[in-house]
Amino acid sequence: MKNLQTLDDWLAYCEHLHPKSIDMGLERVKAVAQRMGLAFGCPIITVAGTNGKGSTCAMLEAILLQAGYRTGVFTSPHLVHFEERCRIRGDIVSAEQLLPSFAKVEEARKTGGSEITLTYFEFTTLAILQLLADANLDVVVLEVGLGGRLDAVNILDTDCAVITSIDLDHMELLGNDRESIGLEKAGIMRAGKPVVVSDPVPPQSIIDHAAAVGADLWRFGTDFNFSGDKQQWGWAGRGRRYAGLAYPALRGANQLVNASGVLAALTALRDRLPVTAQAVRNGLSMVELPGRFQIIPGQPTLVLDVAHNPHSVAALTENLDAMGFYACTHAVFGAMADKDVAPMLARIGPLVDKWYFTDLPTPRAATGEALQEKWQAVKTRTDVTSGTYKSPELALQAAIEAADPADRIVVFGSFYTVGGILKGGVPRLFAKHLES
Repeated sequence: MKNLQTLDDWLAYCEHLHPKSIDMGLERVKAVAQRMGLAFGCPIITVAGTNGKGSTCAMLEAILLQAGYRTGVFTSPHLVHFEERCRIRGDIVSAEQLLPSFAKVEEARKTGGSEITLTYFEFTTLAILQLLADANLDVVVLEVGLGGRLDAVNILDTDCAVITSIDLDHMELLGNDRESIGLEKAGIMRAGKPVVVSDPVPPQSIIDHAAAVGADLWRFGTDFNFSGDKQQWGWAGRGRRYAGLAYPALRGANQLVNASGVLAALTALRDRLPVTAQAVRNGLSMVELPGRFQIIPGQPTLVLDVAHNPHSVAALTENLDAMGFYACTHAVFGAMADKDVAPMLARIGPLVDKWYFTDLPTPRAATGEALQEKWQAVKTRTDVTSGTYKSPELALQAAIEAADPADRIVVFGSFYTVGGILKGGVPRLFAKHLES
């Protein structure tokens, strides 16, 4: 362990500890957590789902911060830097803050009778949970990485579970239909504790599991709902109402569904974590989350979105459609090889005039050429051009060179795609005729 001096050292070390990148099951991670004495003295909100988890966590954090609480948040994956996965009191933690927690996980993993293997995700999750447990917080928000039942965060009992929209993703691990996937996500529920289901049409397996374990089910459309017009929106739930709310700072039609689930969770926990209407208003108006229908003004306009499954690409398509007229839409796209990209490309295809397919810096990714082939199999327009590139940065550069000031460039797909663009900071595009 002498040579493990930096966070990068630890992350490289974690990548080679276990023969598999994903090893479903909680026995190993639970055993190490027990050796560490990992425990929380504050309420835990656990968020699972296919899409909308990151937005839900960000809105919960923003409102709770405005209410004066000391918050901790764990999310994954990250866009650019690993440290983005952990925020304490609204700030991303530093690499140095994480080092003692990594050392503690390693010590617990190796001592206590037998050495326990952990995957990269399990090891890093335990390190972040330890940092949060030591931070003297009022509330912790934990995003499930994959599934729910067997995800590392599920070693902790939640005080309120939130399940966002359910769609087909990671099917090789979670099941081939929404019912199977929903049941995996439902594994975060606990007896007698609230579970907020913000999916308007949830799989029956989620409803049934809530009844089976005796969770207190808060269901969208039954226990809470929203209404709104173009200027403002309102929310009503069990024993509580909010009227005249401004729209969340996170853009996109789907964000009202996420925000409704957030208000239900906060209402369910109001005895332990009371929040004022003003904290709700301020939090929703100030919430930020890079890469979620993030519109960067400039010439041309730049849109960044980590949509990488059919459901989130459908939402992205609707949001792009609502932006108004653009003479030409350029799309930079990169995705993992195991993704079902054909329906995504077919859905967004009618809006895109020029494609820029990119390789990504991970062996799990599809090549730009492979993505281009899949697009050619589903394309319906003959006037659309495409090219392939070795990196998201090169693809974006090609799009910028081809674009006119009144065009828009959409960068979407894997976190690696959007992260590649954000590596050097948020790019600001200036039209060619403005450059002197």
